[in-house]
Amino acid sequence: MQSVIPIVGIIFFSVVLIKAADVLATRLRKIANKTKMGGFFITALIVGLATSLPELFVGITSALDGVPNLSLGNAIGSNIADVTLVAGGAALLGGTVHIRNKAYSRDLLHAFLVGLAPLFLLLDNSLSRVDALILIAIYLFYNYDILLKRTKEVAHRETNAFVYLFRKIRKNHTEKHFMYVFLSLAVILFSADMIVKLGIDLSTSLQVPPLLIGLLFVSIGTSLPEFVVEFQAIRRHDVAVFLGDLLGSIVANGSLVVGITTLIHPITIQVFDEYLFATIFFLLLFLFFYFYVRTRQRLERWEGAILIFLYIVFMVIEFSR
Repeated sequence: MQSVIPIVGIIFFSVVLIKAADVLATRLRKIANKTKMGGFFITALIVGLATSLPELFVGITSALDGVPNLSLGNAIGSNIADVTLVAGGAALLGGTVHIRNKAYSRDLLHAFLVGLAPLFLLLDNSLSRVDALILIAIYLFYNYDILLKRTKEVAHRETNAFVYLFRKIRKNHTEKHFMYVFLSLAVILFSADMIVKLGIDLSTSLQVPPLLIGLLFVSIGTSLPEFVVEFQAIRRHDVAVFLGDLLGSIVANGSLVVGITTLIHPITIQVFDEYLFATIFFLLLFLFFYFYVRTRQRLERWEGAILIFLYIVFMVIEFSR
């Protein structure tokens, strides 16, 4: 009975967090539309980061509360949920996703390599502040690579994409949108703090490690913003937004979220077997997803159902371990 209240609380504050993240993503998209920097770049860089803010703030608050393993589990669990529940659920409900641009295959490969970066740094069972700086640098490099590609797209208007972006921001009146951005950030921070505290209570009452709570419970709630964005993108047949949000979220979770969390509070793995299994499972999911994108150039409804089934398998195995 003691575990019921934390679970209900996590669900409630996840809903609040999701709504705030939805408002944030909407306002950022409107700012992006006014600057005319659409497509894969703006989605991966801005919307992908915006929908990963719940994981980021859960990471910050968990590190400040001294339980960074909760954030590590949440980041990995969110990436697994993004590929299975989010992408699979969006395809199942929204319809077939046609991915004919071969450049997306390279972007997909790079994103998943970044998502696996913590595994290589955790071979000694810990993440130090030096490791944190490496992960943050990887995140910045990945987005710089996207920026270079976007600079080529706007080369006929500006020699630098950042210069073009800032000029558009100054030219268009976006004060109201920025007000909602800061307000939603405040709500996200409060909700994330409550989720962390309730996650700790649930971990204590169930007598399971915080890493497992992050993997199985918190990660689902913080992945729902991505589902909203990607489901809407599939309904609009907007592959750039779908993949931009998916890959941007995976990169942000695997590098920026874990990096900032570790920078605040270094992480020592308490249950390395749980982490290793989750990471290997994420790798297998990548191979499955990459195969269909690379060879079949589409993701159909029944394949989305398979991805959801794989997440259920993951949950069953984790609970039975």
